[in-house]
Amino acid sequence: MTKTIMFTFLAFALTASLAYGQSPSIPSADEQIAATILAAPEELRAGATVLGYDNTAKLTTLRKGTNILVCLADNPTDNKFSAACYHHDLEPYMARGRELVAQGVTGGSRNDQFRWKEIREGRLAFPKEPRMLYVLSGKGYDATTGKVTDGVVRWVIYVPNATAESTGLSTSPKRGEPWLMDAGTLGAHIMITPK
Repeated sequence: MTKTIMFTFLAFALTASLAYGQSPSIPSADEQIAATILAAPEELRAGATVLGYDNTAKLTTLRKGTNILVCLADNPTDNKFSAACYHHDLEPYMARGRELVAQGVTGGSRNDQFRWKEIREGRLAFPKEPRMLYVLSGKGYDATTGKVTDGVVRWVIYVPNATAESTGLSTSPKRGEPWLMDAGTLGAHIMITPK
């Protein structure tokens, strides 16, 4: 093969891979489960339901759980790590959020115009009492060590319709201190991100 033909072939291969993109590498179900449950409290990890991705990057149930937690695996199509575990009563709300994102609906309108409206109309189930969400994010997950690189935790407590007055919490974010986000709405929640 001449150098010109070889160069042309390599250039074509590079162009094709850039044009069509490479399909994301989907970790095995076991690896996704191991990484995802790190977001949950240790005593709830073994019994949590885990939602993750099949080899086509479609969301699926990787493990049916036996307790109150549903854990959502990291999205393999982006270049960061984020896993979340939440009370199973929040799953209809979270599933609707994922559905809206898939339709291109993001930001505040996802809540104001859709989820909160649907809750008020009785079309979307949402708990009236506080419910917990645990998030673990970072630069990536190392399956060899079983650790998240530069991991950061965040705890969220959903408290529908809570206000600064009803909780005594600030509505201004401060790292390391609890604060109330979306105060006075159905999606009001206490955010805690440790330093």
